[in-house]
Amino acid sequence: MKQKIAAAFIMGFISTGLISFIIISTNAGFSENFFSKWCRSWMTAFTIIVPTILFFGPKVKRFVDYLFPKK
Repeated sequence: MKQKIAAAFIMGFISTGLISFIIISTNAGFSENFFSKWCRSWMTAFTIIVPTILFFGPKVKRFVDYLFPKK
């Protein structure tokens, strides 16, 4: 269980950081308050995505295993 939680935090950290950076830079540009906007949206996304990964991760894995059964 510790590994799943750690993986969710790491994947959440990387994915939300990258996506929020791209979206904020595309929509707002690199203004003087870019860093604060980016940090705020990154932390918001991170707090949403980690529980989402932990909840949906096992369901997605079961679905993928169903789609591609081991022979």
